[in-house]
Amino acid sequence: MKFVDEAYIDVVAGNGGSGCVSFRREKFIPFGGPNGGDGGRGGHVYAVADRNLNTLIDFRFSRRHEARNGEPGRGSDQFGAAAEDIVLRMPVGTIVTDAETGELVVELLKPGEMVMLAKGGDGGFGNLHYKTSTNRAPRQKTPGWPGEQKKLKLELRVLADVGLLGMPNAGKSTLIAAISNARPKIADYPFTTLHPNLGVVRVGPERSFVVADVPGLIEGAAEGAGLGHQFLRHLQRTRLLLHLVDLAPFDEGVDPVAQAKAIVTELKKYDQTLYDKPRWLVLNKLDMVPPEERAARVKDFVKRFKWKGPVFEISALTREGCEPLVQAIWQHVAQFQEHVVEPDVRFEEPAAPAEEQAFKPASDDPRFR
Repeated sequence: MKFVDEAYIDVVAGNGGSGCVSFRREKFIPFGGPNGGDGGRGGHVYAVADRNLNTLIDFRFSRRHEARNGEPGRGSDQFGAAAEDIVLRMPVGTIVTDAETGELVVELLKPGEMVMLAKGGDGGFGNLHYKTSTNRAPRQKTPGWPGEQKKLKLELRVLADVGLLGMPNAGKSTLIAAISNARPKIADYPFTTLHPNLGVVRVGPERSFVVADVPGLIEGAAEGAGLGHQFLRHLQRTRLLLHLVDLAPFDEGVDPVAQAKAIVTELKKYDQTLYDKPRWLVLNKLDMVPPEERAARVKDFVKRFKWKGPVFEISALTREGCEPLVQAIWQHVAQFQEHVVEPDVRFEEPAAPAEEQAFKPASDDPRFR
């Protein structure tokens, strides 16, 4: 399935049904009085976070979502039926903003979380509503309220605890395949990964964390080189970044230190907050370095890179050093995790707001005159 992490949609709630002017007319009942019912409520538009979705591709090709209008009132004291609501299912981690004002509408961070995107219009009043002791044959009615209409921007940021950062062919996909059940595409050419991949790493019973692998960065990504910065947004919710470095590049003229510094520079250009996140250095592909040269090469890299943080030496291909890395990540991530029972994602009809249950018309509204 094609990975889509951005889409624009139009949501239109239903209009309320208009009220009815009607009078009871039966034989032998000459003054039956008014019996025109109220109109029904227009349909709402809701968004719900669905844990089974991981892309916004459905909204790329279906952009307009319009709820039905409420039914008009009828005679014989018949009120119009309320229209059915529309429920739009979105991946967990979706950010919904107003496309015209840029205002944040909602962030769907929990499975089953539901929020109203557009409110349906209330139904109008029939002449039954205006019957009084002095106005026994009212002919007033009101039209229904219009439903809300909005242009929305949907942006998906995957929910992961750990993000992998590095140059193309640094071994990020191999690492996520080694420590989790994810099976991303792995090949011996750059930019094998074209969209983010998620993998769940299980440390033990009820002990796991999620790792995100994004396409590699290259120098000049801020100017659009390679795939640019477009996938770095998926690392903004992570708790930890792993900076993978290929310690044995194919081209002997390539300096791993220069490549690592270029990644750090591009990260700082993109977002200072992302740059300030905890970041660990992971030196990969040690299986391609002779055993007698490993210690010296690692020491030389750390010295020239001027790195003061944690350093891990691994081989993602042979899984050498992966277990200590996984255990260290879990110790870091566990302090942020909350054990919360996730709600069911099945849709239930929400209760009407208090102001909708006890609605009273404003005296200065021209529709009630």
